[in-house]
Formats: sequence, C-alpha cells, structure tokens
Amino acid sequence: MLFDRLNEGGPTFMYPLLLILFLVIVLIIQGFLKKESSDKTIKLISSITLFALVWGFLGQLIGMIGGFDSIQIANQISPGVLAGGLKVSLLPPVFGMVVFLIGRLGIIALTWIKK
Repeated sequence: MLFDRLNEGGPTFMYPLLLILFLVIVLIIQGFLKKESSDKTIKLISSITLFALVWGFLGQLIGMIGGFDSIQIANQISPGVLAGGLKVSLLPPVFGMVVFLIGRLGIIALTWIKK
C-alpha cells in the first residue's frame, strides 16, 4: 500500500521525501540522546523539513504541467481521468507536509525538553 502510493505520486519526488522522513526521525532521536547539540539539530531539522515541503510542491507543479500538456494534446479528456491525475498530483505535497509536521513536532519536543 505505501509503496504503491510512493510510485503513484512519482518516485522522483516521493522516494527522496521518504529518505528525508527517515533522516528527520534519526535527527529527532539524536536530539533527544545528545542534548548538547540540540540547537544545531533543531536548525537542521527545520531546514530539512522546509526543503521537504517545497520539494513536495515542486513535484506537484511539475506533475501538473506534464498532465496539462497531455490534456492539451488529447483535446478531450474525461472527468474521471482528470480527477485521477489531480489526485496523483496531490500526493507529493501531502507527503511533504507530513514530513514537515513530523519535523515540527520533533522541534517542539526538543525545545520543550531543552534546558
């Protein structure tokens, strides 16, 4: 199910987002374990998660441009095909937002426990 969605949303954008998610989780865990480097870790998580958010929206825009090119060539397209294409174009930004929110929750938690 997860890998189907990753492939459906475009592996070029979804798999890097998955790697960024793993990196953010590792950084959050590292921030809890090594409290002396938490400021640097918080800034790094903040930058990486913002990149993930922008990367997801970039994936959506590039996908929509390709989809609109196909629609322009076909001249006529059914509403079902259009809706399916729009759904696929929404997957990268949604995943980017999930990574962003997980990172932000980690930042909140790290800030909370910081002395």
